[in-house]
Amino acid sequence: MNDKTTNERQSFSGRTDFTSAIPCARPELPLNTKHGPPLSISSFPQAIVHVDADAFFTSVEQSLKPHLRGLPVVTGQERGIIACASYEAKALGIKRGIPLWEARKTCPALVVLPSDYETYSLFSKRMFNIMRRYTPAVEEYSIDEAFLDITGMRRMFRSSYSDIVRKLLADVNAELGITVSAGLSISKSLAKLGSKFRKPAGFTPLPGRDIHLFLANTPLEKVWGFGPNSVSLLEKHGLKTALDFVRMPEERADRLLHKPGREIWHELRGNSIWKVCAEEKTSYTTITRSRTFTPASTDRHLVYAELVKNAEQAFAKARRYKLRAKTISIALRKNDFHTIGLEAKLSRATSAIIEAMPSIKSLFDRLYSEQTPYRTTFVTISGLMDDTSRQMELFDQNVKIENIRQLTATIDMINDRFGKRSICLASSLQLPENTRAGYPARIKEEKIRKLRFSIPTLNIKV
Repeated sequence: MNDKTTNERQSFSGRTDFTSAIPCARPELPLNTKHGPPLSISSFPQAIVHVDADAFFTSVEQSLKPHLRGLPVVTGQERGIIACASYEAKALGIKRGIPLWEARKTCPALVVLPSDYETYSLFSKRMFNIMRRYTPAVEEYSIDEAFLDITGMRRMFRSSYSDIVRKLLADVNAELGITVSAGLSISKSLAKLGSKFRKPAGFTPLPGRDIHLFLANTPLEKVWGFGPNSVSLLEKHGLKTALDFVRMPEERADRLLHKPGREIWHELRGNSIWKVCAEEKTSYTTITRSRTFTPASTDRHLVYAELVKNAEQAFAKARRYKLRAKTISIALRKNDFHTIGLEAKLSRATSAIIEAMPSIKSLFDRLYSEQTPYRTTFVTISGLMDDTSRQMELFDQNVKIENIRQLTATIDMINDRFGKRSICLASSLQLPENTRAGYPARIKEEKIRKLRFSIPTLNIKV
């Protein structure tokens, strides 16, 4: 085991590309450099990996359509704004979130594709399954990134931790035709810094004894968990790099940024606070659903229908996790990307969209402005609580509540069996799903087929 640790250290220190990017990281440097002694003397007391797919949506498209490789490709045609840009497009200054018309002005030859989220989800599942060949401890952090705990797996694979990660990256590339970048270190924060350091198709191992060398060249805004306000606050106190932050006393970090800052302070020093959680997420504090449509619309009924569909999806998810909401908020985004919103407390916590509809309608009427083009609607339900241990209140209309519960359970059963929105609120029938441009051909066919069988439910008193 000691030989393996030595191999890891030599592998890291001898990487010429890493040492060229960070001039102070030289194998011949003594431990006491101008950056001070190491923050940790153990190379890998534990091995945490962060794997991040490179331009995931466009990489999947280029994998499925090899003739697009090497071309500037973006997805998001159905939304009118860029959802993902390939590295060829990024090299031209085209980034996620900018309008398509602006991107086309920059690059007339830009390849614009509709987003096929179902296909991306399938690629994501296959990518995570490849990771689970190397360790069962895989935390699916998002559709295109994950944390892995490979501590103790060297004996099984008869390889160093670095070689295990390299094999994993090679498997993903060979089997899926996409590239991913990875960082290997002793905490999640450090591993995530490593994966972002050298993209695309990069790998940065960061042993504990070399943390200080890496952090000395890491600006505060690159640290996972530091937003613009936190960075501004720290800079006002004379801090410039991540190393400056971890060199301060823990009490000062806690005083400036409270618990989040204290946790980040420990993570960056190699004291793992955030553990890799392989279990599927089963609890939520809020649930948000948003929907962008193009072109932007001034049609009151259409915008309201988009909002109602978001609300249906949010409450359906709450029921899947046996939760009920006490607060609901809605937001509308205008064509100039300015967003306005309102919030209301429900008379009682519920998981049924029917009970929340009066509040949603009231909020929308107060928020909507005639002749204003809107492009995105948002619904957030919060104040979530367990729905399995509900106790009836003295003045509750118990018969009505039970009828709504049984009706909602029946609707969920039908939708699970025959497809989403087989039964839906009549308010969302204004959605012109069969004419909306920009969908992949397969999804267009599915949406048209669903329209033939959808059965609306009227928002009536029960």
